[in-house]
Formats: sequence, C-alpha cells, structure tokens
Amino acid sequence: MSVFRNKVAIVTGGSAGIGRSIALQLASRGAHVLITGRRAGRLEEAAMDHTNIGSMVADTSKANDAIRTVSQVIERWGRLDLLVNNAGAGALMNISELNANRMVDIFSTNVFGPSLLMKAALPYLKESCGSVVNISSTYGSKPGAGLSHYGASKAALEYLTRAWALEFAHIPIRVNAIAVGPTDSEALTGMRGLSAEQAEGVKEHERAQIPLRRRGSPDEIARWVTILADESSSWITGQVVGVDGGLGLI
Repeated sequence: MSVFRNKVAIVTGGSAGIGRSIALQLASRGAHVLITGRRAGRLEEAAMDHTNIGSMVADTSKANDAIRTVSQVIERWGRLDLLVNNAGAGALMNISELNANRMVDIFSTNVFGPSLLMKAALPYLKESCGSVVNISSTYGSKPGAGLSHYGASKAALEYLTRAWALEFAHIPIRVNAIAVGPTDSEALTGMRGLSAEQAEGVKEHERAQIPLRRRGSPDEIARWVTILADESSSWITGQVVGVDGGLGLI
C-alpha cells in the first residue's frame, strides 16, 4: 500500500469526482499530492480526505498558474514524480449553437492546460524519470452528436499523449492516457450545465448504450491511474487505455 511513498504528484481538477478519487488513492499509497482547481472551498474540503493532500487554487489553462502550481510542489516537497492532467471542460453543443467563448474554454482546459503544465513540469519530471497520465474520454475516438468540440479536444489530448511518449522516451518519462466512459460525477450538471432532470435523462440513455449496462465510478478510474503510474508498469508508454464499460466497442 506504500508503493508511492515519498513520491509527489499533481492532480488537476482534484476537488471532486475522478480527480478527488485519484488524489485519495495516491495519497493512501504514500504519495504527497497537490490538487488544483478553481474553487477554494471545494479544494479545501477535498484536501481533508488525507493528510498527504495539499491544495491550491489554479486555472490550468493559464500559463502563470501552471508555473505557480509546479513551483508550489517543488517548494513544498522538493520533487515531482507524477503529473495527472484530469481537469476537463465540455459542453453539449450542436454546431448551430456554437459559442466561440465556450469553444475556447474547452480547448484551453483540455489541450492548452496539459501542454502548459507539461512544459512547466518537464525539468522536474526529467530529474525523477517521472510519469504523466492524461484523462481523456471515449469520445476522443468515438463520434457523438453535439460533442464535436469536446471530442476533438480529447482526440488532441490523445495525440499529445502519443507524441510526448516518443519525445521523452529517452529520459525516460512515460506518458499514458485513460479514455474514460460515462462516470458518476458532477460533470453533467457542472461541466455541461444540465439541470438535474436533464442529467438523469442523459444517465439513463448512457446506461442503455454501455455494454456493461452501468456508469463507472471515480474509484474505478483512479485505480487505473495508480496502475499506469506504478513502477511495475515501467514498460508501458504512449497508450490510451479505455475504461468505459465497453462503450468504445460500439
């Protein structure tokens, strides 16, 4: 249970859902974890899950915040071993409803943010021969009506995953991704802005589409982050692992 003892991780979007579960599983296995997000109160609440978890308000889509995040980790723990790019943005948005600001927000969070953090973290990941896990989506490779820009941003993140795996293999820094299917979290009412009634309708539709006939749990996704980041997975890089109940098969 202490395979990550004295390791240090950053988990973006760590105040709730998948990010919060990732942070807790890493901390429970011995890692020191800094979670980031935009809401101070939620971050402080999540940091109370474990004494190994610290928090700071940061917007990963902003270059200065990426630098501040990495600086905070180094000042606090002196090293960085794992970067988990979990923060995400999305919207159900048909092309006729295209909103430029929303589109920019999606790509800023899902593509620019991980890139900025990767650049800021690189010197320290080189020192530790660390690892990166990007949180993608089934819809990064599976088309979905109304998900064109969200899916395109996740497809870009998966390309970055493979390209970075090649770029940094000589160090070695390993870079992998998890393509997450519909998971129980606040994403539908928060990230996508649906009402509770609308969200329940989407959930029912998703359960009917998923071969295993249920939505996933944040803990199930977090478990795969710990697997990919573990040194026992040292020969795995550039992979996009589908954890989606089989949704990507249809």
